[in-house]
Amino acid sequence: MARLLLRSALLVSAVALVPTVTSALAAADAETFREMDQFMSVFDRVRSEYVDKVDDKTLIKGAIDGMLASLDPHSSYLDSRDYQNLRTQTDGAYGGLGLTVSMEDGAVKIIAPTEDTPAYKAGLKSGDYITHLDGKLIYGGTLDEAVDQMRGKPGTQVKLTIVRPGRDKPFDVTLTREVITLKPVKWEVKDKVGIVNINTFNKQTGEAVRAALVSIDKAVGGQPLGYVVDLRSNPGGLLDQAIEVSDAFLDRGEIVSQRGREKSDIERWYARPGDFAHGLPVIVLIDAGSASAAEIVAGALQDHRRGLVMGERSFGKGSVQTLLPLTEDTALRLTTARYFTPSGRSVQEGGIQPDIRVPQLTDPDYKDRPRLREADLRRHLINEAKLDESVLEDDTKADPRFQLTATQLEKQGVSDFQLDYAVKTLARLGGAPATTAAATTSAAAKGTVTAGAGPKGGR
Repeated sequence: MARLLLRSALLVSAVALVPTVTSALAAADAETFREMDQFMSVFDRVRSEYVDKVDDKTLIKGAIDGMLASLDPHSSYLDSRDYQNLRTQTDGAYGGLGLTVSMEDGAVKIIAPTEDTPAYKAGLKSGDYITHLDGKLIYGGTLDEAVDQMRGKPGTQVKLTIVRPGRDKPFDVTLTREVITLKPVKWEVKDKVGIVNINTFNKQTGEAVRAALVSIDKAVGGQPLGYVVDLRSNPGGLLDQAIEVSDAFLDRGEIVSQRGREKSDIERWYARPGDFAHGLPVIVLIDAGSASAAEIVAGALQDHRRGLVMGERSFGKGSVQTLLPLTEDTALRLTTARYFTPSGRSVQEGGIQPDIRVPQLTDPDYKDRPRLREADLRRHLINEAKLDESVLEDDTKADPRFQLTATQLEKQGVSDFQLDYAVKTLARLGGAPATTAAATTSAAAKGTVTAGAGPKGGR
C-alpha cells in the first residue's frame, strides 16, 4: 500500500510540473480526439455491418492509404511487397514490362516507359492509357491490382489494350515479360560527339556516368567535340545520385538546395573540384518525362551556364520524398521538402524550360499527344511563384528549322530528331569552350531561347 501511495504522489508531483496548456491547444487536442473517435466509429460499423466480411488489416491499410493520398501524389505507405519492390528498383533490377504508371480517375496512365524494356520497344508512350489486360477491363481497380496482373513469369505474354489521345480507336499490344536489369547509363560516340544516356537514378548512376565520360575520351583517342546528356523519359530516382551526376560536369558551386517545413530547415549540396567533361560544351536533352532527379541535373547545369538545355519542358516534380521505415518490411514514403536549383528556382509544377525548344519531329503523334506533368496530378504541391506558361506551351508559330515530317526524316535516316539536332549543333561548334558554345547556340536560336536560366547561383 505504501508503494502504491508513493507512486500516486510521484504522479501528482509530475503533473504539477507540466506547464498549463493554452485554451487553444486544448481545443485543438479535443477536436483531434473527436475526429479519432469518429474514425473508430466508422471502423467498427464497417467491420460489423459491411455486406462482406473484411479483415482488420485491409481496413487499416485502406485508411492509411487514404490519409496519405489526401496529402500529395508522391506520399504513400509501403507494405512488405511495395517496400521490397522499391528496394529492388533502386538496386537496379526488377521484374516487369518496364513501365512507370499512375492511377488517374480510375484509369492506369503511363508516365514513361523505361528504355530497352518490352514496353519501350513496343512503342508505348507517356500519356497512353491502359484499359484492358488480356481482354479484361481494369478500369476502376487499384493500381496495385493492375501492376500485379502485368507482372508474371519471364517469357510469358500479356496483351495490353491502349487508348492513345489523338487516335480514333484503341489498339492492342502484346508484350513478353522479362527480368529487367536496368542499365542506368549507356554511352556512344557519334560524329565525335559523346552521348551519355541516363535512364534512371539508382545506386550505380553516378559512378556509371563518370565511367562513361572516361570511356568516351578513350574511344575518340583524346577529347570529343562535346557531350549530349540525354535525360528524356527519365523519371528520376535517388537524390544523392543526381548530385553525383551534376558534380561530374561542375567543378564548383551549389548543385541543389532542399528546404523543409521550417525556414531554418535548409540543406545545400556543392560540387567538388574536378570536371570530368573538361569544360567542353554540353547539351542536355529533356522532355515531359524528365522528372525529379533528372530535373535537378538539368537545372544545375542550366543555372551554372554549364550546359544548354534542349527539348521540351520537363515534368515539374520539385519535391523530395524521404523513406521512413516503420518495421523491418514496411515504410512510409513521405514528402518532406522542396528542392531548388542553384539560382533559387523551384521546378514544382513549372518544370525546367529548355533554352532551345526542339520538338521530337520523328514522332508522328508529337503534336496531338498530351503531356502528363506534375501540374496535372491531383493534390500536387503548389509553387508559390508559379508563372503562366500556357503561352509558351501553345505557341503555334511555324519555326523554319522544324518543318520536316516524320516520313521525310525517316528517308534521311533520322530516327531521333532531338538527338540528331543536338549532335549536329555540337559538331558545328567544333569543341568551342562551354561559355562560347552556349552564347553561340543561343544567338543562333533567333529569339527562341526562353527566360528563366537565372544567375550563376554562387559559382
